[in-house]
Amino acid sequence: MLYPKKVKYRKMQTFREHPDKIGVATRGTKISFGSFGLKAMTAGRIRSNQIEASRKAIAHSMGKSGKIWTRVFPDHPFTQKPAEVKMGKGKGELEGYQAIIKPGTVLFEVDGVDEAAAREMLRKGGTKLPIRTKVIARI
Repeated sequence: MLYPKKVKYRKMQTFREHPDKIGVATRGTKISFGSFGLKAMTAGRIRSNQIEASRKAIAHSMGKSGKIWTRVFPDHPFTQKPAEVKMGKGKGELEGYQAIIKPGTVLFEVDGVDEAAAREMLRKGGTKLPIRTKVIARI
């Protein structure tokens, strides 16, 4: 699992996603390292275990050839209260870390494989994520 080594504050405020106010990504929108990438088309939050599941799916279908770059990192903590607990009594305990994703962010990049294989492995990786994605190629 990915998580930061150290954080200044243990709990953060909830990031609320309003469609009119979310905007689009301005950084991390172009392919920088590989030849093909997986780009987010909708906004959302991706937990660290979902990033790892997607990375494993891409790596499994890639085999021993090629290289993968993960372009997002879960640095935003989220909390959750236990099941069947009454309202009040403070904020829940830290549950894990998530990455806040804006539309247009490149999530993964691959290189060293042919186009058909790259598109298929990135498509498989995108199915593990809770947001809509598309495969892009370097121009």
